Amino acid sequence: MTEVFNSFYTRLEVEKGRLLDLGCGAGEPFPRFFIDRGWRVTGVDFSERMLGLASKYVPKMQTIHADMREVQFEPNQFEAITAIYSLFHVPSNDHAALFDKFYQWLWPKGKALFTYATKEYTGSNQFDGYKKFMERELYYSHNSPDKLYADLERIGFNIESTDYRNIGNEIFLWVTVSKPMIEVAQGANKSLQRPSKTQNNPCQ
Repeated sequence: MTEVFNSFYTRLEVEKGRLLDLGCGAGEPFPRFFIDRGWRVTGVDFSERMLGLASKYVPKMQTIHADMREVQFEPNQFEAITAIYSLFHVPSNDHAALFDKFYQWLWPKGKALFTYATKEYTGSNQFDGYKKFMERELYYSHNSPDKLYADLERIGFNIESTDYRNIGNEIFLWVTVSKPMIEVAQGANKSLQRPSKTQNNPCQ
């Protein structure tokens, strides 16, 4: 996983900034990687139990108890967004709307990294159903890679990398996208001022 982190981290335009991690779980490994390098990290997860573990293992991470589809932030809040092993547990019909939120939340030139399920994992080009994972039935959902790429480009992302990685004998598609720099006349758009704090209240 360190190789994945380094590959993404070296693409970023800033040494320190704000990371949003969707499906943060207990805060390992990506939130920890960024916090150790001086970033401010906001983690979102729908599991109170996992957020309780995060408060123990990564206490510097701000946590929000919410469904990633429902959480709200002001535009241009984050230099980086990650969704590691989480997006494919959301119905594929909601993926495009989530990617649109990624685009709005990212600072211009910001980047997002997410894992995406494909037929290499589910056996189908498109999938919506349950698979066994560690003796449990878990929900998975994904579109075809072509549909995924088309949605990302329609929203306005630049697709920087698409890598199939075998980690722990599981093959997933790792995608890095970036938000293009927006030309704005000086003083014309105050929304592009760098934020000083996250707009959401952390869960207690």
